[in-house]
Amino acid sequence: MNQSLPSLTRSRAVVGAFYMVLAGVAFAILNVVTQWLTMTLSFPPAAAAFWQYAFALVFSLPLLFRLGFRAMKTRYPGRHLLRVLLAALGVQAWVMGLASVPIWQAIALVMTSPFFIVLGARLFLGEAVGPARWAATATGFVGAMIILQPWSDGFAPAALLPVLAALLWGASSLLMKNLTAYERPETITVWLLALLTPINAGLAVAAGGIALPVGTALALFVAAGVLTALGQYLLTLAYKTADAAYVQPFDDLKLPLNVFAGWLVFGYAPAGLLWLGALLILGASLLLMSIEISKERAGRRSTEAAA
Repeated sequence: MNQSLPSLTRSRAVVGAFYMVLAGVAFAILNVVTQWLTMTLSFPPAAAAFWQYAFALVFSLPLLFRLGFRAMKTRYPGRHLLRVLLAALGVQAWVMGLASVPIWQAIALVMTSPFFIVLGARLFLGEAVGPARWAATATGFVGAMIILQPWSDGFAPAALLPVLAALLWGASSLLMKNLTAYERPETITVWLLALLTPINAGLAVAAGGIALPVGTALALFVAAGVLTALGQYLLTLAYKTADAAYVQPFDDLKLPLNVFAGWLVFGYAPAGLLWLGALLILGASLLLMSIEISKERAGRRSTEAAA
C-alpha cells in the first residue's frame, strides 16, 4: 500500500482527474453564489458576470505582482484574445441561465460540452479518442438527458442558455488545451482574468449598465471572485496534466456536486431519474480513470523492459 500511493500521485491520469474534481467543487460553490445573486437578490445577470470576474482579477493581483509583466508575455496574443472572448460570451449565457432555471437543470444541460470538446480535440488538436473515451462521454450525455427530460412539458426555452454556454466554453477549452503546449498555466490564467473584465464590462454596458453591489451582494461577489480565480487555475492545471478528451468526462462530476449544493442552499431536490443519470455519469468517469491508469502502468512496464 505504501508503494501504491506514490504510484498514484505520479500518474497523470489521477492528477489530471484530481485537478478537474477540485475545479468542480469550486465551481459548484460559485454557481450557488451566482444563483443567489441573480435569483434571490435580482442582480442583473450581465452586471453579475462583470463583477464576478472583476473581483477575480483583484485576487489575482498578487500573482501578477509576483510574476511581473512576464506573466503576460506570449507569442500567441490572438489565440488568447479569441479564447477569452468565447469564454466571456459563455459566462454571459451561463449567468443568464442560472437566473432562469434551477442549478441542477442548468448543470445537466451544460454537460453537453463533452461532445463539443471531444469532437474538437479529435478534429483540431489531433488527440487520439479511443472507444473508451467516446463511450464515457456518450454515457455522461445519456445520464444528463435522463435527468433533464427535454421532451417533457416542463422544459423551458431559457434552459437552452446553458447549452449555448457549453458550446462556447467547449471552444474556449480547446484553445486553452492548445495554449498549454506553449504557455505556462499562470500565463493562461492571467490572460483570462485580465481580458474577461473589460469584455464583460462592455457586455454589461450594452445590456443596460453596470449595477453597483452593496451589502450582501458585495460580500457574495468577493467570494465569487476568489472561487473564480481558484477554479480557473485548477481547470488549467487539469488540461495541462492530461489530454482534453480524457479529463473532460471527470467534469461530469459537477452534476452530483451541484445537485448537493443546490439542495443544501435552495432546497432544490430533483427526484426520480436524477439518481440513475448521476450513477451513469459517475460510473463512466471512474471506469475511464481505471482504464487510463492501466494503460499508463503498461506503458511504463514496456519502457522499463525495453531499457
